[in-house]
Amino acid sequence: MAPVWVNHVENGLISPFDRGVAYGDGVFATMRTASADMPAGILFLDGHISRLQQSCERLSIQWHPSDLLIQQLILLAQQYPQHCIKLLLTRGVGGRGYQAPLSANVTEVVSVHPIPEHYLDWQQSGISLASSPICLGRQPLLAGMKHLNRLEQVLIKSQPLPSTHQDWLVFDCDGNVIESSIANIFVVKNGHVFTPAITHAGVSGVMRETLIDTLLCQGFSVMATQLTLGDIQAADNIFITNSLFGIVDVTAIDDFQFSHWTQTPRFRHILSVNLSS
Repeated sequence: MAPVWVNHVENGLISPFDRGVAYGDGVFATMRTASADMPAGILFLDGHISRLQQSCERLSIQWHPSDLLIQQLILLAQQYPQHCIKLLLTRGVGGRGYQAPLSANVTEVVSVHPIPEHYLDWQQSGISLASSPICLGRQPLLAGMKHLNRLEQVLIKSQPLPSTHQDWLVFDCDGNVIESSIANIFVVKNGHVFTPAITHAGVSGVMRETLIDTLLCQGFSVMATQLTLGDIQAADNIFITNSLFGIVDVTAIDDFQFSHWTQTPRFRHILSVNLSS
């Protein structure tokens, strides 16, 4: 069982009246700890904390990370190199009914998990995506956030993948490409980099934002825009990103084949996201 702390209490309990349990009223982050041969710490910790704060503000949840929480995260990173630390925040206990209480004590849940072993192989070999038959609803008030209402992803993952594919390519209900089921997606065409605009659906991942900034600093043209399946099929290269596996090339989508992007190893190195066995 993964080590878990609730409000800094190891193996602490969550109230059945917690709004995270009742309504998915909260947000979370999945963060990767550094490899054992790197300086101890959590990759892009400031970005994760910033996104959590921004998401809480959008949901009118009053939260600021305490020094005790940050110290706990740093200590866990030292104890568990190259692991996943999940930080989950809920509005706390709020009684029955959708109406949020005027004030509540935020529940903080910290857990530690191994990084899936196949992520290393994905980095080395790339993966294939299949177009998902389940689309994402469009809701601009929630777009970009990693909130606790993940039933769309549960439904997507419940579908059996073709045996030759490793993840789903996901669209919104208007047919726009949004992401894979677990990652953001990027398209390279004629040396320019494109990624779906996360304005009405999907998650704007910390790795996505970090890579966009890094690409721009390295002189690449990057545009967040509306992308269709046709845009994907016409791409020269495609890759996906998340905080755990960093950057992974996409070698196929449905029956369309793609080559590895020549810049992928370079940006993995720049961002220190290479996994080790």
